[in-house]
Amino acid sequence: MFDGLREKLRSVQEAFGASMRAASAPPAEGGRANGAKAPGLGERVKILVTEGELVLSARQIEAPLQELEMVLLENDVALPVTDEILRVVKEDLAGKRRGIGEAPERVVLAALRDAIVRVLGEGFDLPGYIRGRGKPVKILFTGVNGTGKTTTVAKVGGYLKKLGFSVVIASGDTYRAGALEQIGIHAERLGIKVIQHKAGGDPSAVLFDAVEYAAAHKLDVVLADSAGRFHNRVNLMNQLEKMKRVMQPDLVVYVDEAVAGNDAVVRAAEFEKLVGTDAVILTKADMDMRGGAAISIAHTVGKPIMFLGTGQGYDDLMPFSPGAVVEELLGGA
Repeated sequence: MFDGLREKLRSVQEAFGASMRAASAPPAEGGRANGAKAPGLGERVKILVTEGELVLSARQIEAPLQELEMVLLENDVALPVTDEILRVVKEDLAGKRRGIGEAPERVVLAALRDAIVRVLGEGFDLPGYIRGRGKPVKILFTGVNGTGKTTTVAKVGGYLKKLGFSVVIASGDTYRAGALEQIGIHAERLGIKVIQHKAGGDPSAVLFDAVEYAAAHKLDVVLADSAGRFHNRVNLMNQLEKMKRVMQPDLVVYVDEAVAGNDAVVRAAEFEKLVGTDAVILTKADMDMRGGAAISIAHTVGKPIMFLGTGQGYDDLMPFSPGAVVEELLGGA
């Protein structure tokens, strides 16, 4: 995941490191010769050397910060998130005294790690949440069609079943015949009970029946699919509001695809505003070379990421770990 962004962030780190090493070295005799090549990014970042220490000023790191800004924006990191990352990196580096012997790469790496971890948030421990709640725990999944929402409902069901939770799925996307068939096939393969009504029926009635079934059979979790025809926004949101009133979900989980970049961030913010969101799942993270949505969405929407979808299989669902994402982006160097 995130191969493109990882390579560009490594380039930024190297530029910072080269400039810091150059600053701690003795000055060359006679300065730069006439006709010599103009200094690159790393050489342009001048660092004060004071009594055996390196001190970066805000003005002196302006150029590499601008390069970092361009790298983030080009890789679909939302502008407010980019601004926050730049703010934290600048705060960590500017005006701080560091020993000349301190490895420049590690200084920059620590600043980038700190900034990215802050915007990623803490993730969401779904099994821990379920264990701490009364049963059944009711989870409503929202999101636009075509992002893998229905498959994600099945994946979460399989994940919870493997952990020992009893699950029922409510097929709440009643206006799309393909969704009814799809969730039925998934549920059969996973050995999970699914509650369905005929195509075109009231989705709120499906959710009501699923909750009643779970209560009667003392099941742990109800996972409810929903419609996602975003082009008909008013009707969709009215429908979701009714589903929420009837089901009274403990969690509303928004699902979108990581490869959508800023579009996913914008849609997530709109769903949060109109129907509410408690957590986010991003699908197709294995196909996302940029990583902008994964970095941006939690900070922008103010809600944690629960899972990343990493493939087509039922087991291709990774609990979101900010530390793992930072390792993926920056490595352990």
